[in-house]
Amino acid sequence: MGCLDEGHFNGELENELSIGLGEVGFDEERVAAIGDAVKLLLQGLGEDVNREGLRKTPLRVAKALLEGTRGYRQKVNEIVGDALFPEAGLDNNRIGHAGGAGGLVVVRDLDHFSYCESCLLPFQIKCHVGYVPSGKRVLGLSKLSRVTDVFAKRLQEPQRLADEVCLGLQQGIKPAGVAVILQCKHLHFPDIESIFLESNHQRWVNVIVSSGSGVFGNKNADVWTDFFGLLKFRDIDIENVRPRGSSDQCWCPSVSSLSAKVSSKIVPLNPAMVTAVSSILKSLGEDPMRKELAATPSQYVKWLLNFQSIDMDVKLNGTLSGGLNSLNSNLEVNSNNKQICSELNLPFWSQCEHHLLPFHGVVHIGYFLSEGFTCIGKSLLQSIVHFYGFKLQLQEQLTRQIAETISPLLGGNVIVVVEASHTCMISRGIEKIGSSTSTIAVLGHFSTDRAARAAFLQSIPTPTYCEGQ
Repeated sequence: MGCLDEGHFNGELENELSIGLGEVGFDEERVAAIGDAVKLLLQGLGEDVNREGLRKTPLRVAKALLEGTRGYRQKVNEIVGDALFPEAGLDNNRIGHAGGAGGLVVVRDLDHFSYCESCLLPFQIKCHVGYVPSGKRVLGLSKLSRVTDVFAKRLQEPQRLADEVCLGLQQGIKPAGVAVILQCKHLHFPDIESIFLESNHQRWVNVIVSSGSGVFGNKNADVWTDFFGLLKFRDIDIENVRPRGSSDQCWCPSVSSLSAKVSSKIVPLNPAMVTAVSSILKSLGEDPMRKELAATPSQYVKWLLNFQSIDMDVKLNGTLSGGLNSLNSNLEVNSNNKQICSELNLPFWSQCEHHLLPFHGVVHIGYFLSEGFTCIGKSLLQSIVHFYGFKLQLQEQLTRQIAETISPLLGGNVIVVVEASHTCMISRGIEKIGSSTSTIAVLGHFSTDRAARAAFLQSIPTPTYCEGQ
């Protein structure tokens, strides 16, 4: 392995960053307007907008939102352009359909994301598009994904998104017909109070929607059978597709029946915060008065208030003093204090303070129980995790805070691992669906005992927090 020339590397990095920022090309007026609105939201949460972790948050949020809704400023015709290529199809003396004269083309597993119009949180999309060429012309395959992205990068609802992609392709390439299947997955973020009451919180809401035009206009047409036949091994069946106009049309957890069990405490909303969200919608190119967006500012503020800045230390100290009287001691520790006690897969939910986007996952805690100390019960550890989770956070900071809080309760020998999925990784930047981040904090004996660390890490099960189940 060669040595890194640090001076040369830093110079190259600065050059790349300068070029990258220059290529973004955001409307400065829109960025400033959204940034000012974000500052109002942070102040409404009781935060200091000038503290180190938040100084650049308004700018980051503004750029992320504008990038995530760039579809408002794009047109399908500009993307399709001259990407239609000649393909003759079958000879005239042959019977059937193929190529540019009626041959079905299906592109599967196009990963996208969109912002939910009801709560402004991103949701994941796996798109499958099929079309039947006509006029002896076929479309460059990458354009199917780019056209889908035009409509995904707007405030959306699954059925309307499928319809807009379908119509956009039908009008843009004028095929014999277009079929669109969307598998959508929306994070169901819990209420700060209800999370302590629900032991089996459902992390995801899943829905499959479809749209068809031309020869796909009739849902019973034979061509749909061919289309679903090519999707069968993707675990997509026509029986699983949500019927158009079904009673559960509103799929967003913030306004659906999943949110029926909410806190009984009604918190009055700050009018300035609601107005700030409305101004953000307008700056993105939307009409805040549109029927589907009428309740969105209030819904978003309600969700944001989960992370209101409060004196967490006071609340946490009360919990610890009350919980230590009922601690669990059913784990055995050998005479050499070498038995690792552990609690694995403690769920957590949090909010990235850099982008105001959620991240969630699980916390694994291990410790050597020192003489004179008692095992901590799972419920108390879970409470500590939630207390630090429900605030504007960084995963690295969350990991450290949990470790430092439980360490004095257990004698100082603690290891904490946090595994999380970050919404900002799919809705901005690299847009990498399925990625995860792990952080670790080791205190006391674990910081010097490599074998102990390895034994604990080996005990951590395969993560399931990213799955949409």
